[in-house]
Amino acid sequence: MSHSGPKIAIFDYGAGNLFSLKAALERNGAGNVSIIRDMKSLHKFNGLILPGVGNFDPAIISIREDKEMLVAAIKNRMPVLGICLGMEMLFSSSQEGMLEGLKLIDGQVLMLDKKKVKVPHMGWNNIQLVAHKRILPKKTGVVKNGSENVGGSGLRGSRLLQNVEDNSWVYFVHSYRICPEKLERKIVVANSQYGDNMIPAVIEKGNIFGTQFHPEKSGPVGSQIMKNFLKISSSPIMAEAT
Repeated sequence: MSHSGPKIAIFDYGAGNLFSLKAALERNGAGNVSIIRDMKSLHKFNGLILPGVGNFDPAIISIREDKEMLVAAIKNRMPVLGICLGMEMLFSSSQEGMLEGLKLIDGQVLMLDKKKVKVPHMGWNNIQLVAHKRILPKKTGVVKNGSENVGGSGLRGSRLLQNVEDNSWVYFVHSYRICPEKLERKIVVANSQYGDNMIPAVIEKGNIFGTQFHPEKSGPVGSQIMKNFLKISSSPIMAEAT
């Protein structure tokens, strides 16, 4: 295991085994991965992951005392990746629980329609990249679809999905979907069709990232996404407003 990569913290809600996620990050280039139960040591890390393990209200209870430290870290441009529940917690509220979410993104988390699809949504499904969020080589003097160059990298579009092809297959285990408010919908960079449900599958807002699926269970595509997050954490640059 290399120790030259970024230091990553995984927040533990006290609800499950996080070692598969830790091992996946280490395999894909993280220098040091620590599982933490509070945010007091967050300044020692280059990136934070809110994992997809647990239920909404207990997870919110476990993290809300540290919300100010989390917000401060985000303002200081620490990259944060929310996976499944970890992404859902970033929103204002969820039908899964009674408590307020972290309210870092305006919107709700809604249950999948049991009358139309099998719930939970469990298994492999493909994701469709939002056209103007696809990574494309920068062409001098040319900006298509209003997409901007990000971080001086010579590339435009989604940083988390760099080198991820349209219609790539990833692994889902969830019963809810995010529903950003109208002004926040531009943060969605990929969707997934599940029956009649169009599920926002990947979001990016500045240095906040989220996936409805589990990258650590998504084979080579998930590995690429984790490598991208580690690259972002190695040299965090605030993305253009999305």
